[in-house]
Amino acid sequence: MSLLGPSTQYAAGGALLALLIAFVLFQPTGLVKWLQKKNYQYEVTFSLYMLTPTEKFVFNSILFLMISMLTIATVVYLPNHVATISRRVYCYFAGDAVVSDASRTAGSQLGDAASKASEAMLGAATDLAGAAYDAAMKSTTAAQEAVNQVTENLGLS
Repeated sequence: MSLLGPSTQYAAGGALLALLIAFVLFQPTGLVKWLQKKNYQYEVTFSLYMLTPTEKFVFNSILFLMISMLTIATVVYLPNHVATISRRVYCYFAGDAVVSDASRTAGSQLGDAASKASEAMLGAATDLAGAAYDAAMKSTTAAQEAVNQVTENLGLS
């Protein structure tokens, strides 16, 4: 292992980076003060200052995982969802531009066929109702004649 090998250079770079971070964190610059204030506000808002370090770690881990999953889901699924909703809104207001003349013709032919079928059903129902009415009137007439014959035979009239 040489003194100027890659692993030695990485170790020296890491140590230098750690020293630089420690120097920045212990120097009271405006950024460090602001970060310390935000950390204090976070701990006071969520009452983390009274938890043990393990409990803080568990709470922060769960919070980090939830925020990470929400962010990933938002980045992955929200653009497609917004595009779908915008297409539907456009379709609701402007109509479906994708429908061609052939499908419109087919739709009108289907509507005409349905109209003819409903007219045929109405005609059949009307004929059936008329036949039932005629049969009921014939029965009523026959019943009235039977009642008249019975009253004549009994001499009630």
